[in-house]
Amino acid sequence: ERYVAICMPLRHAELCSTRSTMYCILIIHGLSSVPCIVVLSTFFASASFSLYKQYRLCAIKLFMLYRWQDHVISAVQEFYFLVMVIIILFSYVKIMKVAKAASGEDKKSSWKGLRTVILHGFQPLLCLIQLWSPFIESTLLRFDFMLFINVRYSNYVLFNLTPRCLSPLIYGLRDETFFHALKNYEFFGLYKRNV
Repeated sequence: ERYVAICMPLRHAELCSTRSTMYCILIIHGLSSVPCIVVLSTFFASASFSLYKQYRLCAIKLFMLYRWQDHVISAVQEFYFLVMVIIILFSYVKIMKVAKAASGEDKKSSWKGLRTVILHGFQPLLCLIQLWSPFIESTLLRFDFMLFINVRYSNYVLFNLTPRCLSPLIYGLRDETFFHALKNYEFFGLYKRNV
C-alpha cells in the first residue's frame, strides 16, 4: 500500500480499495494456513492417543513427529522469507527513487524523505527477522530451557510487538507537543523519584 501511495498516487484509490484489500487478506491467510494445515493433518493422522495425555510445552515442535515435517516447515519459512525480502526491497527501492525525484534539488527535503522511507522499511525488516525466530528457538531448546524461554520472550517483544508500536512512537516523538509533554513527564518523574 505504501508503494502504491507513493509511486502511483493517482491510482491509489483504484488499487487500494476495500475489495482489493479483502482479496489480498484472503490470499495471505490462505497461503499462510497451508503449512499449518499440513502439519496438523499429519499430526492428527499419525499421533497415538497417549500423546494427547502428556503434559508438554506448547510449541510447534510438539507437532513434529517426523523429521520430514520439520524440513517442510523450514523450507516454507525460508521461501516466505525470500519472497518477502524481494517484495520489500523492490517496493522500498522504488519508493526511495520516487521520494528523491519528488524532492528535486532540495537536499534537506530529500534527506528527510529518505529517512522516513528507511524508518518505514525498518518495520518490515523486524517482521522478516521474526520468520527466523523459530530456527533460533528450536536450536536453543536442545541446549538450555531457561535460555530458550528468555530468547523466546525477547523475540516476541522485539519482532512481534516492536514493529507494531514503532510508527505511533516515531510519529508521536516527531510531534512537538507530545515530545515536550513526554520530556516534562520524564523530567518531573525523575524529580519526584529523587525527592
